[in-house]
Amino acid sequence: MTTVARAAQRSRTEARDRVRRMVSRMFFIVQCGLGAAVAWWVASDVLHHTRPFFAPVTAIISLGMSFGQRLRRVTEVMIGVAVGVFTGDLFVHFFGSGVWQLGVVVVVAMSIAALLGAGMLLISQAGAQSVIVTTLVAAPGQAFTRWLDAVIGGLVALLFTLVAPAAPLRRPRQQAAVVVRELGAILADTVRALADHDADLASATLARARASEHMLDELRALSAEGIAVVRLSPLRRRHLPGVQAIADLLEPLDRAIRNLRVLVRRAAIATWREEPVPTAYLQLLTALAQTTEDIARELQERRLPVNARTGLHRIAELSAVIDPSAGLSGEVMRAQIRSMVVDLLMLTGLPQDEARDQVPESFGPTTPTTPADR
Repeated sequence: MTTVARAAQRSRTEARDRVRRMVSRMFFIVQCGLGAAVAWWVASDVLHHTRPFFAPVTAIISLGMSFGQRLRRVTEVMIGVAVGVFTGDLFVHFFGSGVWQLGVVVVVAMSIAALLGAGMLLISQAGAQSVIVTTLVAAPGQAFTRWLDAVIGGLVALLFTLVAPAAPLRRPRQQAAVVVRELGAILADTVRALADHDADLASATLARARASEHMLDELRALSAEGIAVVRLSPLRRRHLPGVQAIADLLEPLDRAIRNLRVLVRRAAIATWREEPVPTAYLQLLTALAQTTEDIARELQERRLPVNARTGLHRIAELSAVIDPSAGLSGEVMRAQIRSMVVDLLMLTGLPQDEARDQVPESFGPTTPTTPADR
């Protein structure tokens, strides 16, 4: 594959990833839009506040936080707004509005927040809101309504999360499928790099494998959010077993990603040094990539991927055969394949001990029997 063709393929892949990322976040985007509108409506039309700027802003900020910390963070936002509003109004009343007043207001507001034992979010909010209050002076008697507007925005955000948390229940499973599908794609590219002796593709695949950790971090955050939702929302507690099942995938997925990185790094070294890798080992990688795609598809369809156990068991049996022509890189890859089989079997619901037992001991015509690499 030429450099131009590879760049074009990478551009198409990135475009698809960005569209998929936007679609996956559409629920959150729409939720923020509705939350901002409802917060403004309550403050403006119900309570008749004039220009309730802080209500929709606080709603959006609160909805953007991870749910597991949202109660504490919303409180911090509201306190930060209160400190900022009070400090800003006090300085404007006595010293007016100007450049030096703005600088002093920010320092004082953030210092007060720090003295209150606030975290960085509260301190930043105090500074930001004091700037807004100092530059956008409220009409007489309106300062207290701005604090109340922040409270309204925070409460609307919490209400939206508790009564309409469909995305926190659905997205962890979707993200788990995305992570597993990425593992399969990296394995497939590794096979191509080895088969075509493509050093550039091997390097790109290694970088991709190293970057896959952030996808798992996102899954961790989504799982924590989903568990928090079902525990706090009385309408969603029946979904706790399903959300917990996805959270239980985090440990084997983390191991699979670590083993994959070792495998891809060794494959890249083999490509750079032109070390031969047995065809049988390339076939193992291809089979593992296909099985990983099957697991991702079943996760996407809300099924425990038990059907993948047959393919994984077959890969485990084939990976026990040592090819005497394999060098160091080939043997390291074979060992990592066997470790990944254990990890993926755990994704299908098997406990770790039972998953290990599915991987037979290695044997070969010139190699003594050794325990399976697990």
